Amino acid sequence: MTHLRTIRKPKLRWIVTAALLASLAGLVLSQVGAADAAGSATAGAATAGATTSHGGSKPTVVLVHGAWADSGSWDQVVARLQRQGYPVIAFPTPLRSLPDDSAYLAAFLSSVPGPIVLVGHSYGGAVVTNAATGNTNVQALVYVDAFLPDEGETLGQLLGTPPGSCVLGPPAEVFDLRPIPGAPPEVVDAYVKQSLFPSCFANDLPAKQAAVLAATQRPISTVTLGQPSGPPAWAEIPSWALVGTLDRVILPATQRFMAERAGARIVKVKASHLSMISQPGAVTRLIVTAARATS
Repeated sequence: MTHLRTIRKPKLRWIVTAALLASLAGLVLSQVGAADAAGSATAGAATAGATTSHGGSKPTVVLVHGAWADSGSWDQVVARLQRQGYPVIAFPTPLRSLPDDSAYLAAFLSSVPGPIVLVGHSYGGAVVTNAATGNTNVQALVYVDAFLPDEGETLGQLLGTPPGSCVLGPPAEVFDLRPIPGAPPEVVDAYVKQSLFPSCFANDLPAKQAAVLAATQRPISTVTLGQPSGPPAWAEIPSWALVGTLDRVILPATQRFMAERAGARIVKVKASHLSMISQPGAVTRLIVTAARATS
C-alpha cells in the first residue's frame, strides 16, 4: 500500500476531467433548511426507544445512500436491522453539493435523540465524514464501499488514485448530462449511462436487476467531485469499513488505503460497488458489530 500513502498527481485523462469539474465549482447552492430536516426526523424520534432483550436502548442506525441511488438502496439492510430491534432511518441525500449535503445531514442528525450509528455508502461516506464532525451522539461510523476523505481532498483525486475507476472516462462517454433549473448552464446533473451502469456499478447482480437500478438512478450535480472535504469525523469517532473486492467504481485498493488511514476496522466482501444490495447480510453484520462495540 505504500504507493497510496499520499495522493499522487492524476493522469492526463483525469486532468481533462478535473478541468471540466473545476469550471463548475463556482456554483453556490442555497442552504437546505433545517426545518425540513427536523420534519424528516419524526419517524426516527418515534422509534428511538427500541430496546435490547436485556432492556438497554439500542442506537439509532442512520443509513446514507450514495450518488446515483436513493434511500431504497438500503431496503434489505433496513429489514434485517429492524428484525433485530434497531431503530433505522434511511436518510434522503439531496445530491446537490458536498457542503450542502453534509450540512443537511448534520442538521438532521442534531434532531435525532440518543446514540447514533452512522452508515455511508459510496459518496455517502464523504457526506457522513463531514456531517458527523463535532456530534457527540454519533458513536460509530460505518463505511460501505465508500469514500473516507481527509481534509482538503476531493473525491475526484481519490477516484483517480490509482487510475482505473469506471466513472473516470471522458465525461460524454460515461454520463448523460441534464440541465438543473436555475443553475448556470455549465452546472448540470450527471446520470451514469444506462448501458454502462450494470458493468460499472452492478457487476455481481443479475442483468435484469441491474437494468432496473440503471433506470431508477438519481443524478448528482457535477460540482461534487471537485469540492474539498472538511475536517474528518473519523479522526474522532470509531470507524468500520466494508470493502467490496469486485468494486469498479471506488477501487478496492483505494478503499483500503482510506480505511487504513482512518484507523477503521476492515471487512472484505466479494461484492460489487452495491454490496448493500448483493451482500446485505454482510453489511448488516458489520453495522451490528459497530453498534455492539460502542454500546
